[in-house]
Amino acid sequence: QVQLVESGGGLVQAGASVRLTCTASEPTFSHYTMAWFRQAPGKEREAVGTLSKFGAYTILADSVKGRFTISSDNTENTMYLEMTRLQPDDTGVYYCAAGVSGPRQAMNGAMDYWGKGTLVTVSS
Repeated sequence: QVQLVESGGGLVQAGASVRLTCTASEPTFSHYTMAWFRQAPGKEREAVGTLSKFGAYTILADSVKGRFTISSDNTENTMYLEMTRLQPDDTGVYYCAAGVSGPRQAMNGAMDYWGKGTLVTVSS
């Protein structure tokens, strides 16, 4: 079973940049679609973006396009979420996930493995 651990969250001011890291317990990128989700206080979890197998391409939610970037390194078990120009609406718990669904299906939350999340708080 794949275990996922997120790190890098914290309290930042609006306009700042933060990089989140997702570390998997085993090489995953050749087997699974990877994704970032977030859940704001009192709201449902939503997709931030997905990374296709082998890191070929990414899909980003409209709300973060142009500000957030998903990438991975060459170890096949580390994924990043680079977040720039953060806004208070970006506040929430950010989750890393892995699954066998394709990248578009994954945007609907159809994932098999989830991390416990890391909190990002953006103050105005």
